[in-house]
Amino acid sequence: MPRSRLAALFFLLVALVPRAARAGDATVPGEVTLPYPTLVHLSIEWEVVGDDDCDGVVAVRFRATGERSWRDGMPLRRVPAGRGQETEVPFEWKNRHAGSLFGLAPGTEYEIELALVDPDGGSARRSVRARTRPVPRAMPGARIRRAGPANLEATAAGAAPGDVILLAAGRYGEFAAPRDGEPGKPIVYRADGEAVFERVYLTDRKHVHVEGLVVEGSIELLGAEECAVRRCVVRTGERDHGIGARSKPGCTNCYIADNVVEGTTPWTSEAMGANGKNFGEGIEITGPGNVICHNRVSGFRDCISTMEDGGAALQVSIDIYGNDISIGADDGIEADFCMGNCRIVGNRLTNCFTGLSSQPGLGGPTYFIRNAMYNLAYVPFKLHRYSTGDVFLHNTVVKVGDGMACFASQPFDRALFRNNLCIGGPGGAGWGGYGAGDGLAACLEAPGPACDFDFDALGTHGTPFAGKFGGQRFSSLAELRRGPHEMHAVQVGLDAFRGVEFPDPPVPTRDPPDLRPRPGSAVVDAACPIPNVNDRFAGRGPDIGAYEAGEPLPLYGPRPEGVDEETSARRR
Repeated sequence: MPRSRLAALFFLLVALVPRAARAGDATVPGEVTLPYPTLVHLSIEWEVVGDDDCDGVVAVRFRATGERSWRDGMPLRRVPAGRGQETEVPFEWKNRHAGSLFGLAPGTEYEIELALVDPDGGSARRSVRARTRPVPRAMPGARIRRAGPANLEATAAGAAPGDVILLAAGRYGEFAAPRDGEPGKPIVYRADGEAVFERVYLTDRKHVHVEGLVVEGSIELLGAEECAVRRCVVRTGERDHGIGARSKPGCTNCYIADNVVEGTTPWTSEAMGANGKNFGEGIEITGPGNVICHNRVSGFRDCISTMEDGGAALQVSIDIYGNDISIGADDGIEADFCMGNCRIVGNRLTNCFTGLSSQPGLGGPTYFIRNAMYNLAYVPFKLHRYSTGDVFLHNTVVKVGDGMACFASQPFDRALFRNNLCIGGPGGAGWGGYGAGDGLAACLEAPGPACDFDFDALGTHGTPFAGKFGGQRFSSLAELRRGPHEMHAVQVGLDAFRGVEFPDPPVPTRDPPDLRPRPGSAVVDAACPIPNVNDRFAGRGPDIGAYEAGEPLPLYGPRPEGVDEETSARRR
């Protein structure tokens, strides 16, 4: 939208504000902050006072500094002040608008314009700038040093910022990095052969990288800042986690990428669920600004997790994307106790009990976007403990039992669902001692009054098309579209895909199928447009679900050498 049109719209909306609005309904704009930039996302927070009726809206547009044209962003989410319920320690959040910019280029400054409009008064504009972080890498022209099991301790003790230490093949036992690097000058420990460790400690380190190691135990990041764990193979064995910062203060602005993390939990009914015979956390961290991307994680109770209750530090601006996850016997991705602008984007989850957990979200927004889930034995969405502020966009689900399902007995609220593709069917009884439902297209037991569901594609395989959204029951598409939810829903079946088998029974494990939509199916061109989320499409409009028809499948798990966020941004 041209700047003149945006300004005209802003002043028109200001002119239409009712003069007699209640004082508490008007907005008093506060400070705009952009906390903890990551490589490909920026977080935006705009604190406000008032707006008790929550009808203020913030439009967003942005561009890389120096570019001429602007792009629209997804409007910020309205986050009224609140507090967690049924948490072991108190959690509170401030009155604000909050949201993210998606799919940015690393190491790039962006101009951002925000236009707040409240029909009750208090409208305002702000212009801000922020820079994404670059991809962590060794210093150009770094000094190369070599070490083996006999002299690593001495070499590490003498390391200077910017050094790259090449590790010869051998068994090293436990190792604690003793010195910090500096911004742009990390100390890098890089395997040059099969360098095998029992445990690696980056505890309280700054600007230290480990690359290509084999770890038969765990990598510890508690207190780490600006550290990186890349291209390592972690086999946990009897350790209860693979890569972790599992208590306060957690870690900050760390990059955990392209690793293989393997646990010992099997894919059996006995292993499933909170009380199952399962063990360990694959990658488990707390703290702000961390990026967990393109890892292959399998064989754990929970494959990728944030921390809960008293163990949760500041869990904001956390990115979890591009990961390939299998055998999460409780949760595939457990994004519990996220506190704003956590982004779970473009992951593939197969052979998991629960797909995505937000138990609870603490105000939000917590974004779940373009995740592909197949062969789940319980639910795709676990929004328990009064979760607040979850956003589900363009996710695809094929599973036994109910398709779009959340069995929370406590209300979850201020959730937004758009453009998700969910198919359920038979076979949902008894896995892990739980029931996955009778094969409804949708079963959401307790959505709160501020939840918003629409433009989703729902369906069943081998069971009648029926379901419920709280008190709204339906047994046909026409009944569903009567509302109040899903007035633009689409009915689908497995023919939305090409050759996808319904995963009944869910045991043993199944390979991930191709869940791209079949050209000409009902989901093609049927999605609701969302700026900065689905504005790159090939047909008349975006497609519902995690993928666009005809587009290449994303790369999940570890990327080839030389491929990272910077090379991907250049290809775009």
